[in-house]
Amino acid sequence: MNESGGSRLALLRFLERVQERDLARTRKWIVDEERREAERRVGEERRPPTPEWLIERGLNRNNIVAVHTGECWDPGKRARPATRTQAVEALRHQVPACTKCRPDTALGIEV
Repeated sequence: MNESGGSRLALLRFLERVQERDLARTRKWIVDEERREAERRVGEERRPPTPEWLIERGLNRNNIVAVHTGECWDPGKRARPATRTQAVEALRHQVPACTKCRPDTALGIEV
């Protein structure tokens, strides 16, 4: 530190104030991150379980388009949870099995 810009003590006090503000800001960031983490954990706990099977319906809701496993990455927007029995019945009534997740193979059904 140079002697021409003010006393060393004044400069050190200034540095202290800057560091206190930085520390306060960092502590606020920590509190915010802890809150977000707690909210994420609560969200995961409240998330409903992934269904085992999905049935994808067409635009008119009466037309079944495909059967998927619950873990399929491409079920479509109109896919709804289904029971194993519903998935088996749909496949037996010639509803196509998804070509990506192959629910017919998972169910042990040959179509």
